[in-house]
Amino acid sequence: MFRFDPFSPEIDADPFPAYRRLRDEFPCFWSEEANAWILSRFADIVVALNDWPRYSSTKGNNVAELPNRAGGTLGTTDPPRHDQLRALIQYAFVKRNLDSLTGPIRDMAREAAEALRGRKRFDFVGDFCGDFTVRVLSCALGLPTGDEETLRRNALMMAQTDPAVRAKGPQHVAAFEWMKAYAAEVIAERRAHPRDDLISHFARAEIEGDRLSERELLMTTTTLIMAGVESLCGFLSMFALNLADFPDVRRAVSSDPSRLPDAMEESLRYNTSAQRFRRCLTQDVELHGQPMRAGDLVCLAYGSGNRDDRQYPNAEIYDLARKPRGHLGFGGSTHACLGATIARLATVIAMDEFHKVVPDYGRVDVNPPWMPSATFRSPLRLLLEAA
Repeated sequence: MFRFDPFSPEIDADPFPAYRRLRDEFPCFWSEEANAWILSRFADIVVALNDWPRYSSTKGNNVAELPNRAGGTLGTTDPPRHDQLRALIQYAFVKRNLDSLTGPIRDMAREAAEALRGRKRFDFVGDFCGDFTVRVLSCALGLPTGDEETLRRNALMMAQTDPAVRAKGPQHVAAFEWMKAYAAEVIAERRAHPRDDLISHFARAEIEGDRLSERELLMTTTTLIMAGVESLCGFLSMFALNLADFPDVRRAVSSDPSRLPDAMEESLRYNTSAQRFRRCLTQDVELHGQPMRAGDLVCLAYGSGNRDDRQYPNAEIYDLARKPRGHLGFGGSTHACLGATIARLATVIAMDEFHKVVPDYGRVDVNPPWMPSATFRSPLRLLLEAA
């Protein structure tokens, strides 16, 4: 009997064979382990993303949700409040002027890459992108220096789940509570001493009298820290893994950095770190002959949709020439990732600087340790060897 358990270490390591069976045989599948319907085809996922009145985010968007987070963030609200929040947060992003981050990001990437010069073997996560992504986020948000390691450890813990209980455990909730307290301190300090950073602009953002509530400001800041640290590091490590596995693509982008954006978009499609997100049905829906009821949870398997041959021919191939439009690497529709611009910027710059120091490399870990998470997928360690 076919089962799909998004909490299992086997799915963490390689979800793609199960995704293929879901798409081909069980496109609307009830998973007892997830307590949710699994939608795996690209077209069905896009319909659900666009149909927010029926596929609601207000009960939480992670497959296993942290307590009392839903309803206070962009990802866990529906229009009209979602649109109001998005406008306020976008206003802060515009005020911050992300173009001004290009120079500092390149400096940080160059410094991280130079630390690898002359090393034959290294951990891409621990020795390069882990610290780099925290520094990028700290620069953009305006976080104090000196807390990078603790910040990264707690952000990573927040993103994880416990496969034994198929939920968030006490350690994940404790990390969330630490992050909320940390964010509250930073918000208070920025109110007292505002700067040209995102948290300062979040605290002051106002459109026609509308502002972020205290809870929205805290939850938005907490979530952005977690998502920024985990998602950017996760995607960078997945990008490096893909390039290590496909030497022709690696050589092409290493010799011609102008091709990095195309390789990045294909990597987002082929092996995104954002694998599965949750919705809750507000009405009965029948799909592929399966009656889903109001109140049922639905899991949108982005990672499966991106490998759907119905949308992307030869989807199992990592193709530099593909230029995949509309992929789900950053979600889509109402809940498209607000940080996509800075993530794309930082990723291209980081890999460009990395390739200047390490132009040719391969994987040492055939089976690296994977982060235990029902929502995200990335290696906890990625050992590479310079050629």
